Amino acid sequence: MRDVPEHRASRAELIRTRGGRVRVRVQGGEGDPLLLLNGFTRPLESWGPFIAALGDRTVVSFDAPGVGGSPTPVLPLSMSRLAALAVSVLDAAGLEAADVLGFSYGGAVAQQLAFASADRVRRLVLVSTSCGVGAIPNTRPTLGSLRRPADAGSWPRADALGTVWQSVGISGWSSIPFLGAIRAPTLVVCGTRDRVVPPGNSTVLAHRIPGAELVMLPAGHDLQRHGPAGALVSKVEPFLAAGAAVEAPVRG
Repeated sequence: MRDVPEHRASRAELIRTRGGRVRVRVQGGEGDPLLLLNGFTRPLESWGPFIAALGDRTVVSFDAPGVGGSPTPVLPLSMSRLAALAVSVLDAAGLEAADVLGFSYGGAVAQQLAFASADRVRRLVLVSTSCGVGAIPNTRPTLGSLRRPADAGSWPRADALGTVWQSVGISGWSSIPFLGAIRAPTLVVCGTRDRVVPPGNSTVLAHRIPGAELVMLPAGHDLQRHGPAGALVSKVEPFLAAGAAVEAPVRG
């Protein structure tokens, strides 16, 4: 992956990055680039309904190590290393910067990315996520939050060790110390009926990130599903369009 125009058609391939081998997909049209960061144990296929409702954009997504088509690493990756991995994916796609949207677990990675590599993040969207340690606890059993949606179809199942490594990677992590240092224009979105990551967590993020906007949708946690995904797109697209005048450079 070197020249983005060669990758307008959807395809996924296994590439080598600083964080190990990961399955990456670049798809879409001529629009501004958007990097999608997956939820806990979710493969890049989980973005299907969202991407279907999305306008003309170059969409970059990847499977975290140990999820989907990405091999499970020998040791877990910290949130800092996962953010660095996301930078490597942008490099592989030939992008200096992109808008970034993280869902649930991916929202934590997105926060770390926006802090540690601020020059790579144009606009930031945090969906159904929290600050990690210090967050308002959930009211739904953890195992319930891991169930595959009824419309998951042929999603590859998460590797058992990969699931453990993801849990270890986020344990002890918190964005509270650096939320005030995030400078990317930020949209925080959550469902009013979210029992996995209660809406109060989104309120905390929106209050602590300078200038952040908060949107609450009449939905639960899973805003990737058919229905909620369309509502999510209707809020995300105008926010991202506000920054469309600034074009992300493309590496040759």
